[in-house]
Amino acid sequence: MKTAQNRWVFIIDVAMFGLMLAIAFYVFNRTGYSGLKTVVAIGIGIGVLVYILRNLVSVVPVAKPKAERKRIAKLVLIDEEGESIKEWYIEGETSLLIGKTTSRSEADIDLADTDYASLISVEHAVLNRVNSDWFVEDVDSGNGTGLRPAQESVTKKLESGEPHRIYSGDLLYIANTRLLVK
Repeated sequence: MKTAQNRWVFIIDVAMFGLMLAIAFYVFNRTGYSGLKTVVAIGIGIGVLVYILRNLVSVVPVAKPKAERKRIAKLVLIDEEGESIKEWYIEGETSLLIGKTTSRSEADIDLADTDYASLISVEHAVLNRVNSDWFVEDVDSGNGTGLRPAQESVTKKLESGEPHRIYSGDLLYIANTRLLVK
């Protein structure tokens, strides 16, 4: 969707510049009309300036509101009603494995005793901290990892190997198991 929208914006931009050039060519190749030439030159200058400013503003990254920048201290396992079942304090950690502890592998966030444990991979997802920011990454799990940002109703399935920034209030879905980021 975004690519098609960008393509149409580009086509319209090219058409607008073509129209401006055609007007400029027509007006400036005529003798006299010095007032009209001045107006056309100013109009083209304003059009180019607006185009440049619009594109600069769209490139500047938008910061998350301060409310979403609360320090992440723990993950909370929640049930279907949203009640807390178990908590893991992660403050001070740098990297945590989410999955199931077995005789050969130990998960930092062990979900082996949850209702949907059969859907959770031994190495399902990883949480990594960079400075004070946390990122979640699916590690080629069998049933996927989802992320629902706070105050949104849509859960996004994460692509394996692509880190995604998480904020306090976000909901992580490890298969069907829900972890609230706090």
